[in-house]
Amino acid sequence: MERKNLALLCAGVVCFWLFALAFGTAQGNGLRQQNPAVQAAADQTQPVQPAAAQPALELPCRAACLIDQQTGTILYEKNADQQMPIASITKVMTLLLTFEAVHDGRIAMDTLVPVSEHAYHMGGSQIWLEPGEQFTLDEMIKAICVSSANDAAVAVAELVGGSEPGFVQMMNARAAELGMVNTTFHNACGLDTEGHLSTAHDVAIMSREILNTCPEVLHYTGIWTDTLRGGATQLVNTNKLLKRYNGITGLKTGTISASATRDGLDLIAVVLGSLSSSERFTAATTLLDYGFAAYAAVPLPAMEDRPLLIKVKGSAEESVPLDYTALPETLLMPKENAAALTAQLELPQELEAPVQLGQTVGTVRILSGETQLGEYEVRAAADAEKMDFGTAFGLLWDALTGCES
Repeated sequence: MERKNLALLCAGVVCFWLFALAFGTAQGNGLRQQNPAVQAAADQTQPVQPAAAQPALELPCRAACLIDQQTGTILYEKNADQQMPIASITKVMTLLLTFEAVHDGRIAMDTLVPVSEHAYHMGGSQIWLEPGEQFTLDEMIKAICVSSANDAAVAVAELVGGSEPGFVQMMNARAAELGMVNTTFHNACGLDTEGHLSTAHDVAIMSREILNTCPEVLHYTGIWTDTLRGGATQLVNTNKLLKRYNGITGLKTGTISASATRDGLDLIAVVLGSLSSSERFTAATTLLDYGFAAYAAVPLPAMEDRPLLIKVKGSAEESVPLDYTALPETLLMPKENAAALTAQLELPQELEAPVQLGQTVGTVRILSGETQLGEYEVRAAADAEKMDFGTAFGLLWDALTGCES
């Protein structure tokens, strides 16, 4: 028995030193590097969408822009980078900053919004706020979204920014972050002021941001009628497309930024410089009709046989789970080119430790025929630390003795 135990111990020592030698060699040879082909593919993650030829639409406006809400792809544009006044569409930025303040916990929907003398003196569309009067933030947002109330917008701006000038600084800083390079704000409500300008493209960027990050705004923009002050103040939505256009969800009038959804396709149509509200709604309807007729949101292949785990070498973890959430549910395509999509998954056989949560480990390529439409990252959904000397010795000892250390 003693000879058997001695032999077992000697065999264990030999195995351990062989393991240590191999472990050190692997580390020295740089086996942590990812498969070069996979790494090259991972560096190209931006989807490439085929574009339909832009038709000559008859639009009664000076500028327009139609985009896909999911990707930001421009589907149609007319003088989209020409600066001009944007009137009450300004309030989209006011709402964006307000919802972001709610998300950050700085204010809440039941926070009382005081009315200052400055807010009281706002002209144009309003709900006739009185100095010292208070409404909840929820009520003020309702007044902004439904009735486009300038006084409510300024009161909310003062709550979030401390003052309207302070809030305007926040508006311009946020616009710069979003890449709205042709936009300058001078107030929070959109009253005509020299130098208060934007473009159809910039408004589309701003509209997409609030719809994607603050979807609760649609609860308010979809309200047709409501009341304040216990029923004494009637609110009627200024966006007449709510009753006229199938799939309309919002967003803001003044000029107009209209959002609509059909069959999984979300579009944003911006119209600037029309002579009347009737022309604005006609132009927005024409843009949306074109978008829904020319484009489709095509579902991605199911990929039901995709691996859920990938092996890891040089770690106490045998494998890590895979994260496919970078893949969209649908892909924007011109209907004339819409065909069945295929998916090509590129993954190495195994990974070399250490592996970090969120690390790109492979890619999925989406193709229509031979044309690549997009490439998306596959990421590690957990960490796998590199095995050190102590862990390796513990695992070897457990294997030799049949015990857990």
